[in-house]
Amino acid sequence: MTLIKSISGIRGTIGGNIGDALTPIDIVKFTSAYATELRKRLPGKDHYRVVVGRDARISGQMVENLVCGTLLACGIDVIDAGLASTPTTEMAVIFEKADGGIILTASHNPKQWNALKLLNQRGEFLTAKEGETLLETAEAEDFGFAEIDKIGKIEHKDFTMQHIDAVLAHPLVDRDAIKKAHFKVVLDAVNSVGGCTMPKLLKELGVECIELNCAPTGDFAHNPEPLPANLVGLCNKVVEEKADLGISVDPDVDRLALICENGKPFGEEYTLVSVADYVLSHRKGDTVSNLSSSRALKDVTEAHGGKHFSAAVGEVNVTTKMREVGAVIGGEGNGGVIFPDLHYGRDAYIGVALFLSNLAQKGIKTSELRATYPNYFISKNRVELADKTLIEKIFAKIKELYKEERITDIDGVKIDFDASRKWVQLRKSNTEPIMRIYAEAPTEKEADDLAQEIITKINDIKAK
Repeated sequence: MTLIKSISGIRGTIGGNIGDALTPIDIVKFTSAYATELRKRLPGKDHYRVVVGRDARISGQMVENLVCGTLLACGIDVIDAGLASTPTTEMAVIFEKADGGIILTASHNPKQWNALKLLNQRGEFLTAKEGETLLETAEAEDFGFAEIDKIGKIEHKDFTMQHIDAVLAHPLVDRDAIKKAHFKVVLDAVNSVGGCTMPKLLKELGVECIELNCAPTGDFAHNPEPLPANLVGLCNKVVEEKADLGISVDPDVDRLALICENGKPFGEEYTLVSVADYVLSHRKGDTVSNLSSSRALKDVTEAHGGKHFSAAVGEVNVTTKMREVGAVIGGEGNGGVIFPDLHYGRDAYIGVALFLSNLAQKGIKTSELRATYPNYFISKNRVELADKTLIEKIFAKIKELYKEERITDIDGVKIDFDASRKWVQLRKSNTEPIMRIYAEAPTEKEADDLAQEIITKINDIKAK
C-alpha cells in the first residue's frame, strides 16, 4: 500500500492501514486540514464555498462522499460537480467565484489509486509552501468541526457544458473551419470521465466521433497513462475507421495524446508544440514548459520570434513561471496544454479545439502537420527506488561523472549535451516511488542509447 504527499496532492492506493494508504481516516484528516488552512488563507469571511469534482474511477463515489461530508462538518459549503474532469473542476472554481476546490483523481495512475488535488480560489494548485503547511496541520490534527447550526450546505451542479461553451467561445477556436473539414476522429477515454464529456465538445465542433473505451465505469480498459505502448488499440482503430485523427485522454482529461491518420503516434510531446505553433502564429509571445519537455517547443517559439522558458516539473511550477514571464501558452511535455486565456491549468478540451483549428486551417493530414515540426525523440524510462536514501547519492555521482557537460539541478539533475543536441534528466517522481529518466536526441536510437547509458550507471550505483 502507498500514500504519497507531494506538490501534486495527496495520492495513494485504496485499502490498507491508516497512514500507509489513502484510507477513509486519511481522507477525512487531509480534507479537514484543507478546510482549516482555507480559513487561514482567506480570513474574515462569513462562509466559505468549495467545489468538489471527481473522475470515474471505482473508488470515486466513496471518496467523494467522505470529502463532501468532511467539508460540511467543517462548516464549508460544498458545490458538488459530480463526474467532472480536472480542468472542468478548476474552471468551476472560477465560474462560481468559490474559495477553493478539491479534485478527486489519481490522473494517469492505475484504478487502485485515488488522490485529493487541492485548489486555491483561482482554481489553481496550492503552492509547495501551502502544501507543506497543510501537511503539518494534518499531522498535528490541528482542526475542529462546526456545531450543528454552522455545518455546511451542499448543492449539486454540472459544469461540463459551461466549460465547453467557454472553449468554443474563444476567438482562436475556428469552429467554421473545423466544421468545413468534416473531421472523423476516434476517441479513447480509458473508461473515465472524458468518455461522457469529450464527445460533447466534438459534437459541438461538428466532428464525427467514434467512441472507444468511453463508458465511464472506472474499470480502465488499459494502462491509463497515454503513452504509445498503451494506445495500440487506438492506433489500430484509427486505421480501421479511416479516421483523420485519434484522440486519447487520461482519466481526468488534463493530458492529451494524438494519433495520426496512418496509426502512428503524433507524440505526446508534440501536442503542446503543435498547439503552441498555432497560438503563436496568431499571437506573438513567449512560452513555458518544464525541464522534462522537448526542446522542439523552444525551436518553434523562437521561429515565431518569442522566448522559451523552462520550469521545474509540476503544474504549479509551470503556471508560476508563466505568470512571471507573461507567457501566452505553456504546459508540460506529457500532453498537458495550459492556455491562460481560459485558465491556468492543463486542459485537454482547449487542446483538442486548438489542435483541430490548426489542422483545419492548414488543410493537411495529421501526419503532414507532424512532419512540419523539428524532429526530436524522447525516451521515457523509470527506475524503481525502494530505498529513497539513494536518490541524492545517485544525483551526486551522475553530476560528477558528467561534470564536463552543462548541468542544471533545480529539478533533479539535467545534463545538456549541447554539441550533439541531446539531453537527459533524472528526477524523483512526485506521484510514485520511482526515479524518472528522460532522454532526448535527434533520433530515437540516440535517445534510447543515452537513457540506457544513464540507467546502467544508476544500477551500478545502486549495487555498490
